[in-house]
Amino acid sequence: MCKRVVITGIGAITPIGNNVSEFWSNAKNGKLGIDFIKSIETENLDVKIAGEVKNLKVEDYLDKKESRRLDKFTQYALIASEEAIKQSGLNIDEIDKNRLGVMVGSGIGGFHTHENEFSALYNRGPKRVSPMYIPMTIINAAAANIAIKYEAKGTCTSAVTACATGTNNIGDAFRHIKYGYADVMITGGCESSITPIAIAGFNNMRALNSSNIPEKASTPFDKNRSGFVMGEGAGILVMESLDHALKRNANILCEIVGYGSTCDAYHITSPDPNGESASRAMMDAINEGKISPSDVSYINAHGTSTPYNDLFETRAIKKVFGVDAKNIPISSIKSMTGHLLGAAGAVESIACIKTLQEGFIPPTIGYTESEEELDLDYVPNVGRECDVKYTINNSLGFGGHNASLLFKRWE
Repeated sequence: MCKRVVITGIGAITPIGNNVSEFWSNAKNGKLGIDFIKSIETENLDVKIAGEVKNLKVEDYLDKKESRRLDKFTQYALIASEEAIKQSGLNIDEIDKNRLGVMVGSGIGGFHTHENEFSALYNRGPKRVSPMYIPMTIINAAAANIAIKYEAKGTCTSAVTACATGTNNIGDAFRHIKYGYADVMITGGCESSITPIAIAGFNNMRALNSSNIPEKASTPFDKNRSGFVMGEGAGILVMESLDHALKRNANILCEIVGYGSTCDAYHITSPDPNGESASRAMMDAINEGKISPSDVSYINAHGTSTPYNDLFETRAIKKVFGVDAKNIPISSIKSMTGHLLGAAGAVESIACIKTLQEGFIPPTIGYTESEEELDLDYVPNVGRECDVKYTINNSLGFGGHNASLLFKRWE
């Protein structure tokens, strides 16, 4: 017998807020979190802007000795998980830890540590490479450290699907509970790769906006879009079976009812121009949720501000919703945060959850000019109140990975 699955806690570290309340308030108000990079030297880099996490005092959350043994992507995951667990009201000592699992991934992993240790190797020799180098950089470090902190002895995995990572981890955790393998899952995504080599690599493949004008850099669905902006952060959800949540009288934020995961099998970086597999991911989520496309009230788009992604995602949406596509509000919070890579789908799922709770759709800021095929309702520049019952969150990752989640308002 399949179980219903609900969300009872959320936590976020983002370029527009270091907790869910701050993040959501700024998202509703269209606050720009993209600015000139302050955490690294950019003199020799063509791209000098990013969506950095700001004013976060890691020592307020993690022991100083502990934090030195963790790359930034794991630090962010642990801090966001603490907020999510606290909101969920879970008493870890009162639940079956064998049925508490973790599914948290990162698209890239410990790039800060990679660069520091490569420098040590080439400048000072192999004996100077930290013994913590490997455990700090491996992508499963975030999930493992969360599991250790909360004594989660169920499954502990890290799906890695580039920009779809956070969404795939949430979807896999949903299925894990739905089919009875766990009662509670801590799930989401994390990323911190604003480093010289990551920026140079993405820029040299012509994926990044290089205008160095923060206000015009990330403009999803706008005619003048020219590339994405690097971001960083983490989004963590606490997910439970409905009966487990009701038994402990938990505060339920929303229900997750559908998940679709497909592959374009087309190109390592470009999405399929026809949007066929991306549309099937949305349709699979809708079908699992046992609703019709017309029931969807809002789509949180992948919306990266690249010429191909925004056009091809729009085509995929039109395939699913047909003539009704123009009646569905669509927005991309990457216009405010930049692209959080492996954390994007998780943070954007939190935006969907808050939209359901408050009946408010965040805007796509920086939007100035439409394009012939980009003719849908992208909620330009100003958010709006709306009666929202179902939301879809889309993520489309390098390698052709497509993932869609369907969330339902809790009533």
